[in-house]
Amino acid sequence: MSFSRLYTSLASGLGVSRRIQGLKKSIWSQTWLQTDSGVADLGQGFPDTEVPSLITEALVKTASVNWMNQYTRGAGHPSLVKALSLVYGKVYGRPVDPLKEILVTVGGSGSLFSAMQALVEEGDEVIIIEPFFDSYVPMVRMAGGKPVLIPLRPKSGQRTTSSADWFLDPEELASKFNSKTKAILINTPHNPIGKVFTKDELQMIADLCVKHDTLCFSDEVYEWMVYRGQQHHKIATFPGMWDRTITIGSAGKTFSITGWRLGWSIGPEHLIKHLETVVQHVLVSCPTPLQEALAEALLRYYELMGQPECFFKAMANELQGKRDRMAAMLQTAGLFPVIPEGGLFIMADVSALSKDLPRGNDGKDESYDYKFAKWMIQEKKLLGIPVTAFAREDSTSAFDKYIRFCFFKRDDTLDAAERILKKWKSTRSNA
Repeated sequence: MSFSRLYTSLASGLGVSRRIQGLKKSIWSQTWLQTDSGVADLGQGFPDTEVPSLITEALVKTASVNWMNQYTRGAGHPSLVKALSLVYGKVYGRPVDPLKEILVTVGGSGSLFSAMQALVEEGDEVIIIEPFFDSYVPMVRMAGGKPVLIPLRPKSGQRTTSSADWFLDPEELASKFNSKTKAILINTPHNPIGKVFTKDELQMIADLCVKHDTLCFSDEVYEWMVYRGQQHHKIATFPGMWDRTITIGSAGKTFSITGWRLGWSIGPEHLIKHLETVVQHVLVSCPTPLQEALAEALLRYYELMGQPECFFKAMANELQGKRDRMAAMLQTAGLFPVIPEGGLFIMADVSALSKDLPRGNDGKDESYDYKFAKWMIQEKKLLGIPVTAFAREDSTSAFDKYIRFCFFKRDDTLDAAERILKKWKSTRSNA
């Protein structure tokens, strides 16, 4: 085939694999999210706070050791999987084999992708709770599976004030399970709503998984970000669930090191070994010095687990203050926040502003939250994420009045956002 014919074929989509046909680019690749220095960025979920010095100092030390800059064990650097086994052995209340039941990957996304590629076959159905992180559906489709969506619904007849007001309908959930169901993908604490699933809700899901002999992929990257009065439960600890659950964790979210791109999968050997096959043939291994530095930090925090000065507990306390401040700021501007029980995001209902927004420059009419988010950047210099980015196209009406804001930011970033919101209120009052 000549170059011109090849180019024409690729440009027309004929040369594109079925695995990615119809998949759109992620919202995170869209140019309007690339803000200038004058915008208060509460958009993408990465903290701009200081990384714990214990971790950065460990990295400097490990990177200066020559052999640490070479390949390590593909399934996870020995010292890191050992440290993870200690931490999570305490969390699960059972031994976790570091060499057989833990897999280190490139971020939590790498863990989930490995699970999909290893365990989902052509035609399998995977139940996904909506709204969902935007890569969930593409990962299922790339594995040849069929996403089956079920929404979290707000309590009817009222404006929701807490993430606890959002729930799964038990009968609707049960109806999604059938002989083709391979897995259900859950996310707790939830992004973007901030819901922490209760023990009863997780038991309902676990009962259905056992009844239908279904796997569970549990995305728990915000597991340590749970606020007072709430408790994070791991579905893998429920009766009958360890042998069918892959639990996903993230160093990036836990320690404010999203650029390190380290995550992990924890589960039974008979499942983890298949994920390991995917990693070996796609990634080979993750960066050795990063894994060694993370291991050193985890061992130190393991010694402090249960004590107030432990990083896991201290971070949740700090974040709760930021969450409460962010909620008050949004209310000041006339927005209605949904107070999260966990995670680092807060959704706000913007419909009370009744902002009439025109079609886009290309003539296409986007969902209201997309138009509002773009208007907010241009006119208010404040960045948030439209919640329909986490939903299917035919359910935008359920979520298009919400904007998601990240509150895990430095005080000066929140100060800038507060000034914008106060000025916003003043402008509305004088209108």
